[in-house]
Amino acid sequence: MSGTAREELLRVLYTLNRTMKELFESGSMQLFSEMNAEVKELYRLQHGSEEPILKEFDDECGIIYQNFNMIVAVLRTTEDGEIDSGAQSALNKLLHNIDDAVITIAAALGAV
Repeated sequence: MSGTAREELLRVLYTLNRTMKELFESGSMQLFSEMNAEVKELYRLQHGSEEPILKEFDDECGIIYQNFNMIVAVLRTTEDGEIDSGAQSALNKLLHNIDDAVITIAAALGAV
């Protein structure tokens, strides 16, 4: 992986991880919009690259994409944006799945 592609991937992973940390701490629903942009950027990097190593992260990136899509689905089912305990539990599990995948990728890149 070229230094530039590696750096860009790490930047997106760092930003995504930081946003999730803020989300866990604050519970601010606005942070899901930021996460959406970061997940889209990760998708663009992975699918717009000829870098062979990015293919190695297909499974982990798939976990990120699938879990974020499920987060969107859960948020769409909430009444007036009110998150009940069941939805909160689901969101927490999905966020933890994303976090695990981010850490796995970062560790493979030697960043953690």
